[in-house]
Amino acid sequence: MTRDDQSPEAHSRGRKLMAGTVTILVGIAMVLVLVWAFQRSMIYFPETSEVPPVADVLPGGEELTLRTSDGLDLGAWFAPSSPEVEDRDLAVLMTPGNGGNRASRAGLARELQEQGFAVLVLDYRGYSTNPGTPSETGLIRDGLAAVDALESQGYPPERTIYFGESIGGGVIAALLTHHPPAAAAFRSPFTELADVAREHYPWLPVRTILRDEFPVTTHVSQTQVPISVIRAEHDSVVPARLSADVAAAAPNLVEERVVETADHNDPIMFGPEVAAVVARLAETIDH
Repeated sequence: MTRDDQSPEAHSRGRKLMAGTVTILVGIAMVLVLVWAFQRSMIYFPETSEVPPVADVLPGGEELTLRTSDGLDLGAWFAPSSPEVEDRDLAVLMTPGNGGNRASRAGLARELQEQGFAVLVLDYRGYSTNPGTPSETGLIRDGLAAVDALESQGYPPERTIYFGESIGGGVIAALLTHHPPAAAAFRSPFTELADVAREHYPWLPVRTILRDEFPVTTHVSQTQVPISVIRAEHDSVVPARLSADVAAAAPNLVEERVVETADHNDPIMFGPEVAAVVARLAETIDH
């Protein structure tokens, strides 16, 4: 004969404990499902307003339409180098970070023109008035379309420097594999997206649920393309140590520039000091 020596009160406490545990587990599961479903809204922050006419912001600029491999038409800007400086016969492909749109990169594009570069500034799918929604696969498709557009303008990859800002570094890292450029400059890059997510959401199992990976160091470590890395000393978005790890992974590192006292989105990170790093990188190119 079995023996049950627990009191009714103990049974009740046990049932309540079990019910509470189940409720907590269900709540955690629901949070993880919601984060998985809506995670891209926590990664990409597109500015969806219209941008000004390119002639108003980039001297000599023209509007371009990028056609992606999955059939999207995306707005972009192309502009030649400034006529007041020596033309380097090189273009810079600018892949922005995860916020704003190309209008907020016009100042840096002008600085690059003043350094003798032609520039192409793209907006990803879902940014400005572009169709589509952003994702890792989508952004890489957009970058590939920009490479094609630059080649149509007379700048094949071997006459192009890729410049990737933050998540744009993830885009150009993938492009290194598909279409190696003359050189690449990474501004505030991360090693992989999960490393950034873990900094901002340490309570989440980010490696398990993250759908977009952007494995920057994997690509960088496998290329001989000349690379420069620019990082803000006090970056509150992408920890500076992650950018330092990208620099350490580059077999052909030209320069690692630390912008002292700067944060991720400070104006100095979009200004002449950054353009000067790209110019110094160009001096190492034999073309």
